[in-house]
Amino acid sequence: MTVTTSTIDDLIQNQNPFAGHIVVRPQQIWGKSFPDVPSINAHASNAVFDAVDKVRKGKRETVGITITAEKGLGKSHIISRIRHQLQTGDGSLFIYMSKYDNLNQIKSLFLQSVASSLRAFGSQKVMQWQEIAAALINEAKQWEYTPQQYINMYPGWLSQHSTKAIVHLTESVLKVKPEITNPYIVKAILWTLSPVHINYASYWLSGLELAQSQAEAMGLPNPKSEDREAEALSNVRQILDITSYYRVPVICFDELDIADAADNGFLAAQVIANLVKDLYNSLKQGVLLLAMYPRTWEDQIKALPEAEAVVDRLASEQADRQPIALKYLNSDDIVALVSQWLQDFYEEHQQTPPHRLYPFDETKLRELGKSRPTVRSVLKWCAENFVPLLPPDGKILPPLPPPVILPPQPLHPVKPYFNSELANVEASIDSLIEEEATIANALWLAFNSLIGETVGGVTIEDIEEITASAADDGYIDFRIVDKNRKVRIGVTVVQQDGKFIGAALNRLIDYRRFDLTRGCLVRSKKINSGAGLARERLRILLKEKGGEWVSLQSQDIKPLLAIYFVWYNKDSYELTEEEVFDFIEQKQLAINNPLIREILSDPSGQEPTNLTDDGLPISIPQSVANADNIDLNL
Repeated sequence: MTVTTSTIDDLIQNQNPFAGHIVVRPQQIWGKSFPDVPSINAHASNAVFDAVDKVRKGKRETVGITITAEKGLGKSHIISRIRHQLQTGDGSLFIYMSKYDNLNQIKSLFLQSVASSLRAFGSQKVMQWQEIAAALINEAKQWEYTPQQYINMYPGWLSQHSTKAIVHLTESVLKVKPEITNPYIVKAILWTLSPVHINYASYWLSGLELAQSQAEAMGLPNPKSEDREAEALSNVRQILDITSYYRVPVICFDELDIADAADNGFLAAQVIANLVKDLYNSLKQGVLLLAMYPRTWEDQIKALPEAEAVVDRLASEQADRQPIALKYLNSDDIVALVSQWLQDFYEEHQQTPPHRLYPFDETKLRELGKSRPTVRSVLKWCAENFVPLLPPDGKILPPLPPPVILPPQPLHPVKPYFNSELANVEASIDSLIEEEATIANALWLAFNSLIGETVGGVTIEDIEEITASAADDGYIDFRIVDKNRKVRIGVTVVQQDGKFIGAALNRLIDYRRFDLTRGCLVRSKKINSGAGLARERLRILLKEKGGEWVSLQSQDIKPLLAIYFVWYNKDSYELTEEEVFDFIEQKQLAINNPLIREILSDPSGQEPTNLTDDGLPISIPQSVANADNIDLNL
């Protein structure tokens, strides 16, 4: 039987499913992930599933599991598998943390990661917050309604009863759960079922300040800045205890192998290990999962004070108290992995290949297995060798015309990784636009790529860190310096409300202390008219100091975020910094970016007009029309 492969070969020439996809990004942990072969390193993922089952059945209260593997061996692939498997059932909640921007405030960062994770959709196609809120109401009122039904009914309840509806439901929950010590957390969780209030509720649950008028309207007290770190850990424990009434929380810490250190000298893995030890001792129930390099375990975890107590909790299920080590791939693993990737690729494009591994040769793939490769190295090899095969004579119908020989167009080595990161950014821009540090880092990289260039009349000579006291640290992200220091622009990205925006503006207008000639606020949201101090400092910035407020627009920051993630992961992608900067220059990602040009342009002295309302711009589930009408009976 003859086989026509011309269509498939055309597809292969134009699309490469392996290119740019050798590193699992956080967005793929939550959303659509890479094709997975459950048999590869099943011993690691099964250990987590078994632990969840033991906790659910009451055989264990808390379990600690650590997975170790060399770079590229598939730690994040396993975590992605665990998340997606858990999402298919109602018995667990998944919490994920992989960013450790300020190790001195790890409890606050962890609270934000918990709140952000619970915004992700669970098994019932609504946010995990909303699943817990519905469970609380159902138990308190002895109802059996779904989260989506409550989402549909909330607007009517609030219209009829105002905030008394939430007060009534909160009191009902506290009657059946008297052990809950913080009623405001219950109230905020119940607010997540209101489509109008979900953004504010999840923001408050992150430990961040609401505008005072919004906080008062929802009956939620704003956190006190001086107690924020201690308050964060208390709130995390309360939230996790509440969730564990109905689900087993699976709390995962990834990307721990970084060199960042806290002021006390502990590295990221050590800070998290101590946090996990505390959580293990204090949580009602849960599974704690860590992923790191073997050397990180040996050199950092075992070097901690009271290391034995830490190890006992981080590897509590292993008889020898050792982490679960991932295995290198063998020949069967490689064939299964490549076959799964190709199956997904051909099904997506509605093509039937001549054989399951086309265009690869199974013998060559099995040869790779003899060198015990990593997942990353196999995918990289596939990306480099994904080309059409030359078939035997007479097997192609109809005959192809003579090829048109064109000069080769070399693919920039950064391009596939940029395209992959850009797709991930597109999928998660709603949450990324709230990550001030990440946006500031993306801007920092863009401006660094422009050193020596003249943009908007400013010749960029250097991008400097701001030398500041501990009290001022972090309020101004960096300073752009032009030739002869005639222009010195201080840039700060502020998406938070409450006291933080006022404090940031207070620093931004202090030109003498921070050696500025111009202050630039980067922000996407309006500043509440009731925030008198912040509004006054904004007036000084714009009208008296000649500063500027640049509107942060998602379409402008997306490419800068994508190339920043490529730069951040350049070692994993086996790219050099020079290649990343060359790509930025070739594609004019920085020099033609409207956000970059606006920061460098002469200030208008006016507030931007294209701003959003306060609150997190996160997705809200669509409501359905057939909602039951329940009388609250206040």
